[in-house]
Amino acid sequence: MADLNHVVLIGRLTRDAELKYTAGGQSVCKFSIAVNRRRKNGEQWEDEANFFDIVLWGRQGEALNQYLLKGKMVGIEGELRQDRWQQDGQNRSRVEIVANNLQLLGGGGGNSGSGGYHNGAYSGVQAGQGQAAYGQTASSAYGQTSQAGYGSGGQEAPPANAPGDGFTDDIPF
Repeated sequence: MADLNHVVLIGRLTRDAELKYTAGGQSVCKFSIAVNRRRKNGEQWEDEANFFDIVLWGRQGEALNQYLLKGKMVGIEGELRQDRWQQDGQNRSRVEIVANNLQLLGGGGGNSGSGGYHNGAYSGVQAGQGQAAYGQTASSAYGQTSQAGYGSGGQEAPPANAPGDGFTDDIPF
């Protein structure tokens, strides 16, 4: 049986994200989130806050750093990593969540719109290019909510099989 290490969290940033670079030039964005858990204590419901350190590597961290502000609600999908080291002869360790997918959920600091980063695209906007991808929606980062290339001026997006869709042949299936 294979091992499984998968974490999904929704919470709010407890501080603004920090973007740093390793000696090798790799970017790393670090921040922490608070995730509230409601539990019943007698007849009263109580909120209990749990705090998690998040690490976002590479272009994801560079693209999203400016939007990761204190109070912003985010959804995180990633995996747990344990960092171990020795300090003053003592063995130390820390568990962090390395994010593979991050979704901006709105509310709190910064823009209140929604957006996210998944597999190289930020809300349909290619990271670092500022152009919306065909058929996806550009949103919060650019202060608009319109179909990529459509919707401004009352135009509707063409059907998926419209001429100029990138296919040269009609495919019968």
